[in-house]
Amino acid sequence: MMLPGSINIEINENNNPMKQPPECYIRISIADQNLQLIDNKQIIFDVKIATAANGAGEKFGSECTPRGWHTVRAKIGDGCAENTVFVARRPTGEIYSGNLQQAHPGRDWILTRIMWLSGLEVGFNRSDQQDSMRRYIYIHGCPDEHPMGIPSSHGCIKMRNAEVIQLFDKIKTGISVLINE
Repeated sequence: MMLPGSINIEINENNNPMKQPPECYIRISIADQNLQLIDNKQIIFDVKIATAANGAGEKFGSECTPRGWHTVRAKIGDGCAENTVFVARRPTGEIYSGNLQQAHPGRDWILTRIMWLSGLEVGFNRSDQQDSMRRYIYIHGCPDEHPMGIPSSHGCIKMRNAEVIQLFDKIKTGISVLINE
């Protein structure tokens, strides 16, 4: 059964660890630049996001958003203030502001919460040169002035800060994530 406005989910038993989508999972569409939380075939959360400026791809160093099935391996930032700045998955003690942006114009801003993804498809998005977790692929907050709906990340899935908090609070570590083109 297709949900209104949903993307086509193709399950390939040869490389997919699941025979069908789980009851509760996150679905990310690179083409539509949106993220949906699906529970019991119902969309319970639906927001615009920004994926990689370089498009879809799995290779290390590509700065592309990896496709396929993933899991949220770790949730980082619970209880941190909105706009908390993270470097190497650790809060820096800084709170993002326009002044901080001006002081560090080339910085890749990872803010508020991090959901660290790990690929589930060996040889596609897990292991060797295409391992999503070793590539440090996250769902994370970004400066609210960054446009959503336009690919602009270095491979991660960027969200508005208030929305990344909402998603973070709705899910548990281990939830499945499907990223489609």
